[in-house]
Amino acid sequence: MAMVLGVGGIFYKAEDPKAVRDWYARVLGFEIHDWGGAMFEHPRSTSTTWSPFSADTQYFAPSTAPFMINFIVDDMDGVLAKAAAEGVEPLGRQDEDGMGRFAWLIDPAGVKIELWEPVKGDSEA
Repeated sequence: MAMVLGVGGIFYKAEDPKAVRDWYARVLGFEIHDWGGAMFEHPRSTSTTWSPFSADTQYFAPSTAPFMINFIVDDMDGVLAKAAAEGVEPLGRQDEDGMGRFAWLIDPAGVKIELWEPVKGDSEA
């Protein structure tokens, strides 16, 4: 059956792509390849979500971009400590959610980044 299997990439315009790549490498630990991007193996314990939001949603605020990027993390506290060491503080944090822990950052291009540490499930044992 012909069908979409998941998100294959995230691509967006930035006034200074090098600065954005450098920020992701420093703050979130991305390994940037010579061709200018990063690749990730998808963890088997979760899934990729696709969800359009209402045009008047405030969930992406304070970003004015019409999208937000969600990244799966393995250690929320560690990722946020790395970000703080680079002078980047989260916009907010939610540690009590049935789906896991969340925090939000703004990247240098003004894009809101949602960090998600999924609940540890039985499949990870």
